[in-house]
This record gives sequence, structure tokens and C-alpha cells, in this order.
Amino acid sequence: MEKVQANMIIEILGKPKEHVKEALNTIVQKLSSEKGVKILEKNSHEPVEVKDAKDLYTTFVELMVEFDSVSTYLLISFAYLPSNVEIISPESLNITNQDLTFLGNKIIQRVHEYDAIVKNVLMERDMLVRKLQEVAPHLFNQNQQVQLAPQVTEKKSKPKKKSKKDKK
Repeated sequence: MEKVQANMIIEILGKPKEHVKEALNTIVQKLSSEKGVKILEKNSHEPVEVKDAKDLYTTFVELMVEFDSVSTYLLISFAYLPSNVEIISPESLNITNQDLTFLGNKIIQRVHEYDAIVKNVLMERDMLVRKLQEVAPHLFNQNQQVQLAPQVTEKKSKPKKKSKKDKK
């Protein structure tokens, strides 16, 4: 596969101001150490306080990055979640079905990982809410119902009914 050159913007939000700047620098360092990634240009911006938010800061970095392949570009995009990406080159891509299969499976794998994380967080939240309702019911209104996440259950396959042909 051919190299991909892109402009990326990575943003970060948090506090305190020094930590936000340090965290963004750490992300850029980690990105530059990724296999198949070369940072060609970097333009960091100073953190600024978020309007209408006390002690909350935001900053961003503009990067020109060269990836050794489309696969690397997509995997890095999923790993670092830039707020914006603009592919500079190549203008068009020629991709094999084997490469597309690999990319599709990597994307699906990442989505399943995120899905598992979300389900675990929801389950933990629900357990905490139930426990809190048990030990401190006075914190909840009589009429207030806390909306818990729907319980996720795996579908169990039912044994197939035998057809008339199978019974013979």
C-alpha cells in the first residue's frame, strides 16, 4: 500500500491549564512513536479557558502526518480520535480486497471493544445506583425513578425443530 499524508487536529479539554498542555504533548509524543507514523509538521496552541466554565481549559495541535499505509492511517484515527483530518495525498487509492478485509475487521474489533467498555460502565453504574437506593433511599424522591440501562442478555440459540424430512 502507498503512503498517506494528512493534516490532523487533536484537541484536549481539562484542568488545570498546565496538565492540559502536558497531556497534549504526551499524546503527540506517543503518536510520533507509533509504528508507520511520521510527524512532518507540528503547530501547538496554548491552552485557553473555556467560556462559561470555571477553571476548564482547551487546547489543540495541528499536525501534518505521514502514514506508511491506509491501514495505519485508519487505525491511528480510531486510536487517537482526532477532531479533524484532511488527507493531502494520494488523491486516489487503490486497495485490495485483502487490505479492505483487514481494515474492516480491525474497525469491527475496535467497535466491539468500545461496546464492551460501555456495557461494563453502564452495569457498574446500575449496581451503584441500586446499592445507593438500598443504603440511602432518602436521597431519592418517592416518585423519582432512576432510569437504569436495559439489561443486555445474550441470545441463546434454540434447538431447531426437526422437519418431516429430518424425522425419517
